[in-house]
Amino acid sequence: MRGHANFLAAAFSLTALSYGLARFAYGLQLPYIRDDLVLNAAAAGWIGGGAFAAYCVGIAIALVFEMPMGERRIAGLAGLTATLGMGLVSISQTVWQLGLAVALAGLSTGLTSPPLAVAVSGSLDEGNRPRANGVINSGTAAGIILSGVAVLAFPGGWRELYTVFATIGAVVTVWLWFAMPTTTATKANAYGTWSIKHMVRKGAGRLCISAFLAGSASTAVWTFGANLMRDELGFSDSSIAWAWIALGMGGSVGAATGLLTDYLGIRFAHRLSVSCMALSLLGLVGATVFTPIGFPVMGLFGVAYIVATGTLLMWGIVLYADRPALGLGIPFLVLALGQTAGAPLFGAVLDYAGSATALISFAAIMASAALWSAAPGRAGTETRSE
Repeated sequence: MRGHANFLAAAFSLTALSYGLARFAYGLQLPYIRDDLVLNAAAAGWIGGGAFAAYCVGIAIALVFEMPMGERRIAGLAGLTATLGMGLVSISQTVWQLGLAVALAGLSTGLTSPPLAVAVSGSLDEGNRPRANGVINSGTAAGIILSGVAVLAFPGGWRELYTVFATIGAVVTVWLWFAMPTTTATKANAYGTWSIKHMVRKGAGRLCISAFLAGSASTAVWTFGANLMRDELGFSDSSIAWAWIALGMGGSVGAATGLLTDYLGIRFAHRLSVSCMALSLLGLVGATVFTPIGFPVMGLFGVAYIVATGTLLMWGIVLYADRPALGLGIPFLVLALGQTAGAPLFGAVLDYAGSATALISFAAIMASAALWSAAPGRAGTETRSE
């Protein structure tokens, strides 16, 4: 992996940019945005859902156009849309402007992962790919930590922060453009002749159901976590930022997902991580009684989410070993479809039934995702059968 350090660092940074800043920073900034633009929970949920829907569109674009465009151009487009989207967020004056800007930023996340997965598959040997994918995937945590530190430094200055994030995005986009490896063999092996039948694999149903359920339930934290901490737990602005940093710090452990699956197997690692996310949502209910547990609960969610998405990635790539972009694209697409549905649903339940009911309901949805894990086994071959 040493010979690919520049590419891995740039890919890690693009993931931090598109996921940690362009996509998930919206949830951290939401309390301030709601105050300035007068958003109710339902409207905030629809905007968050729009970002996740744009993510789905981004994945579809990456899968359809990466063969003619190549990994470098698709990854560059990811950085460009993240940069433009966050720049537009900083100048938004209406709900509609904000929604479109957040959606454009969310588009970048769907464009990010498929070309990176193909580049890893084509430039690293099979033994190093799980660790490389785990490192790249943990870039999300770095972006989350950066957004939390930024809020500590400039509380309430969401417009200024999004301007800074957009500037960072421009730098990362240029860096990645020159760092991306390009091999024609990668594209040929990843795509070949396209046919819908290539998407039908034994075990794909389990993968998609689990990804959808986990994605929908995760919006309780990604879209509404900061809002819940302020309104339900009484956290100050600085405490919310520290909790978000704890979320990112936990997620940074996700860099070891490859090692974890090597030792425990994809099935067990997936079930464990999804169950920990469900426990985290219940923990937020408990934090209304004893607020200090809010910090470790957010940290637990962070590590569990990154590990869970990492296992989905590995599960998919094993199922679609001959088409790694599909192997990553399908589970992440379905995860985002779940998030698209989950964000407005959680906002509606929160408005009409309160936080405890919403969190307990979504914890149950999350727990059900563990029931659809890959079939028993220890290594990647465990996903080949149901």
